[in-house]
Amino acid sequence: MRSIWNGAISFGLVSIPIKLVNATESHAVSFRQIHTEDGGRIRYRKVCELEDREVTQAEIGKAYEDADGSMIPITDEDLSQLPIPTARTIEIVAFVPEDRIDPLQMGSAYYLAASGAPAAKPYTLLREALKRSNRVAIAKFALRGRERLGMLRVVGDAIAMHGLLWPDEVRAPEGVAPEGGVTVRDQELDLADALMDTLGEIDLDDLHDEYREAVEEVVAAKAAGERPPEAREEAAPGKVLDLMAALENSVRAARESRDGEEAGPAEEAEVRSLPQRKTSSRRAPKETGGKKSTSTAAKKTAAKKAEPKKSTAKSGTARSSSTSSSTSSSRAASASAKKTAAKGTAKKAAGRSTAKETAKSTGRSTAKKTASRRRSA
Repeated sequence: MRSIWNGAISFGLVSIPIKLVNATESHAVSFRQIHTEDGGRIRYRKVCELEDREVTQAEIGKAYEDADGSMIPITDEDLSQLPIPTARTIEIVAFVPEDRIDPLQMGSAYYLAASGAPAAKPYTLLREALKRSNRVAIAKFALRGRERLGMLRVVGDAIAMHGLLWPDEVRAPEGVAPEGGVTVRDQELDLADALMDTLGEIDLDDLHDEYREAVEEVVAAKAAGERPPEAREEAAPGKVLDLMAALENSVRAARESRDGEEAGPAEEAEVRSLPQRKTSSRRAPKETGGKKSTSTAAKKTAAKKAEPKKSTAKSGTARSSSTSSSTSSSRAASASAKKTAAKGTAKKAAGRSTAKETAKSTGRSTAKKTASRRRSA
């Protein structure tokens, strides 16, 4: 990678020679302006307004435009006299936690490469110190004619520097948030959380610029003399009338999309018709309603009545005989049970009467013996 700036990192009394390298690159498709009638290139020429002629690069200088429109010439010699201590130095001024840096301040990213073998040891020392402290370094440096603010942090085994905007260059978000009190219900927050959980995380390496790819396809088709591919029509977003319904639909769509991705492409299934099962005559018919079942039962009863009389007589005789036999047996059983109960009751009564008579006779005999003893005495 080609370096765009050479200098040194000033780390206290330690100086680390480094080279500044761009850490990012643009893959955007660029276009040229042409004349639509003949395809000729459109070029810009630098013309002096006073002389109305084209001038060369050597004739062009710098100037500051005053409020009244007058031009104040500024030469490179004037700028070289400015006291900029960071002209060739990245001066570290503090070490702070990374969360202290507002992402709004971050700008271009660079890699700091050690310049030569003598820079390897102090470069590694600074890298390991930043890694162990879990902090980033805030530094000042000069690039393209102005002093800038930067943040140094560890990326892998290298030190990266992010250009930062000065705090007064970041605008306050005034007038951006919606005005008036807006109340968000807990149910809406729950659905929003469910939607975030359903969408989940993603590996940033899997993301790519679909618009750039589409533009490249159009360019390739035009170069080959073919018709450019037609863009697919995107569904127009509808008006959000109910936030809860929109959230529920979003959660449902996200879950279906995720389930489809996890399941993968579905294979075509072979559909075969199953043979019809034979309906058994013994099987009772399905009941589809009260009236139909009643009519079916009535039909069955009528069919039974319509059978030959001989079978009915035989079955009736058998039923009556069995009924009479069971009735007689039950009567006999009940009679024997009554007799047994009566005998038991009689025995109990006889026992009681016997006990009473015995007690009476015993009492009488005892009284007679007592009276006779008294007389003899």
